Amino acid sequence: MRKLTLLVAAVLLPAAANDAVEAGRFTIQHPTLHNLGFHWAITGDANRNATVEVRFRRAGESAWREGLPLLRIGGERIFRRREHLDYTVPHAFAGSILSLEPGTDYECRFEMRDPDGVRGQAVRTVHVRTRSEPQTPPGGPVLHVYPPGHEGPRQQPSFSSLLEAYYGAGLGDWSTVWERPAQPGDTIVLHAGLYRPERLNYVDPMMAPFDGTQWLTLKATPEKPITIRAAGDGEVILDGGGNDRLFDVSATSWHIFEGLTFRNTGVALFAGMKRHSGAVGLTVRNCRFEGVGFGVWTESAQSRDFYIADNLFLGRDDRFRLIGWTGPMWASAGPYGSHPLVSYYAVKVYGPGHVIAHNAIAYFHDGIGISTYGTPEQDPELQASSIDIYGNDIHMVNDDFIETDGGVHNIRVFSNRGVNAAQGGYSAQPVFGGPAYFYRNLLYHVPTGAAFKFSAKPAGLFVWHNTIIAEQTVRDPYSNAHFRNNLFLGRDTPSRGVMTWANATPQFSSDYNGFRPNSGVAAQFLWLAPGPGKTSYEPAKDQWRTYASLAEFRAATGHEQHGIEVDYDVFLNLGPPDPARRHAVYHAVDLDFRLRPGSAAVDAGVRIPTVNDSYTGKAPDLGAIESGSDPPRFGPRRLAGQPFYR
Repeated sequence: MRKLTLLVAAVLLPAAANDAVEAGRFTIQHPTLHNLGFHWAITGDANRNATVEVRFRRAGESAWREGLPLLRIGGERIFRRREHLDYTVPHAFAGSILSLEPGTDYECRFEMRDPDGVRGQAVRTVHVRTRSEPQTPPGGPVLHVYPPGHEGPRQQPSFSSLLEAYYGAGLGDWSTVWERPAQPGDTIVLHAGLYRPERLNYVDPMMAPFDGTQWLTLKATPEKPITIRAAGDGEVILDGGGNDRLFDVSATSWHIFEGLTFRNTGVALFAGMKRHSGAVGLTVRNCRFEGVGFGVWTESAQSRDFYIADNLFLGRDDRFRLIGWTGPMWASAGPYGSHPLVSYYAVKVYGPGHVIAHNAIAYFHDGIGISTYGTPEQDPELQASSIDIYGNDIHMVNDDFIETDGGVHNIRVFSNRGVNAAQGGYSAQPVFGGPAYFYRNLLYHVPTGAAFKFSAKPAGLFVWHNTIIAEQTVRDPYSNAHFRNNLFLGRDTPSRGVMTWANATPQFSSDYNGFRPNSGVAAQFLWLAPGPGKTSYEPAKDQWRTYASLAEFRAATGHEQHGIEVDYDVFLNLGPPDPARRHAVYHAVDLDFRLRPGSAAVDAGVRIPTVNDSYTGKAPDLGAIESGSDPPRFGPRRLAGQPFYR
């Protein structure tokens, strides 16, 4: 008997030991203005029942606030064969403390728990400060630049071009003799006028080289940035004359561009190439981009801590019809066809700590994106993590409003408005473990794609409080996804259900959502979910289940116990786009996403700490806008809600 007991113990002890969690490296990711991100590596926890409780408070306060628990990640497989992508998420906990104040010190406490035991340091308490909006320090030197041909009075010291003020450069061959560069803390003020290089002129007064690209390479500091701004005496137009890149800032650190107009160029501000140098601390604020192929662009993992805010980006794509991948301007040519790509992204970034906020974007292929970088770098400092994309107003894009496609951990997409996207609304193609947070976003008119383009097997997705006037149709499996408090309203699109859940692993949840089914469609709710310990990354057709009603879906799966079916009467005044007019153009100023008081969507949600703590009534409402509250401000705050694209 004793031998049998010892044999059983020998078999069970390794399994039990593997179920216990062991705390590893704890990482504080780059703070942003409103959010903090964390990553806690682990080993063990084979049965995935460990948790991490989060509490936080302002420095000096006594009462702790409840934060969102960190998300258990690890073991999820992200792959797409045609790009040779195959990545398995390392085991860890990751997550964010949301809705914080800028420039504020916080004390944050994390406690790891596991019924099977915790090895290592189970409690971490850290002090972290959120970022403040970058500012030009007062009292620094001011260098005045006037456009070519200026004959009026000049403030001193004055210069005849931006490059002369920036480097002290000369004409012709002497343009690369940089003997008097600007210093950290300097402000270069551009006075009103047209700045367009004559790049084929050997002695161009703008000192531009032959290709017309102006390279900026100086290093400053967060406390003493180099600022390049408009003087305020009229519009400052930086015109590329049709060249490929207007400014290359990929070697800069801590520069501010403010109040300028960039136009007539392929790429206005190029900030870094993959596996090469990237700009650090780039701020682009209150600028205008028009007639450009790309606004701000970096692919570099060395780029970090950008602040791209309150800008207007107007691309060169069709303004009067939504093109996408179908229609009169799409012609078959080769395996993928051809596409009239005349403007690509307004903003595309990689690296940690970026903030992209309150921009207005129209007439691009894509609005805002994280680089589809592929397998993440091993160094956490070089991953696309702790990135905030919020308050943006996006109109008329031929693919997606916002893409998180190369994001790794703590990607936060919230309070954005997107109207007219041909292929997809908010994309994760893929996310490498997450969490990626999609909350309080508005979406209207995505005629041929899906509201959330979860493709290439992304993992770690939170979808909360969105108002979606479109169907969720993607059937490429994803993992570790959790839906709460959303409104998905179908448009009576023929042969298309309103909602698809494509779960590749047993980690998933969905509840407290509202759905408006499409009339005349039998397969209204599509469901994929593997059994315990199984995966469904490449499911067979017979693994999919379809349900005609929410009640039928609930009874079969056990999910959406508190979900409801709704209709357009939940809104004060909002109807669907016409599914037969896929190329139509709708305008945000004509759309009212507010809920009607007393409607079925009011008080039908569940509390999510730090996301809806300020709800009114008995419970949070469904959708992006709480009943009785004002809609958030979208786009540049200086425009005060004016339509920017007309």
